[in-house]
Amino acid sequence: MIERMAEIGRDHGLGTLIAPVRPTLKHRYPLTPIDRYVEWRRPDGRHFDPWLRTHERLGAKIVKVAPTSTVTTGSLAEWEEWTEMTFPDSGAYVVPGALVPVEIDRERDQGVYIEPNVWMVHSAPQSAEP
Repeated sequence: MIERMAEIGRDHGLGTLIAPVRPTLKHRYPLTPIDRYVEWRRPDGRHFDPWLRTHERLGAKIVKVAPTSTVTTGSLAEWEEWTEMTFPDSGAYVVPGALVPVEIDRERDQGVYIEPNVWMVHSAPQSAEP
């Protein structure tokens, strides 16, 4: 899929693919800051996260962490329905599948989830010109 996206870009004269990447295992470590998570490496030196590792294997480099990639705001009732959890107090809650905790404010009847992602750049191979 990544290679095909790069191919489509090249077909349109674009030499670089910039991919917003959602790390697939980050939800298991929601209390670890994304900046630290992207630095984790396996013993073989490759990225700990399989999706980051896939991009890396295809030649991509991390250029930036986007701390505010997606913002999801909802009422307490919505968050309780979405997560199948109860939020008895205001504060940060770890919820299934979330990369970071959800911030619940009972007084405002609001929950806010601010999801980070990682920008990775795939540079096109340089073509040999005669």
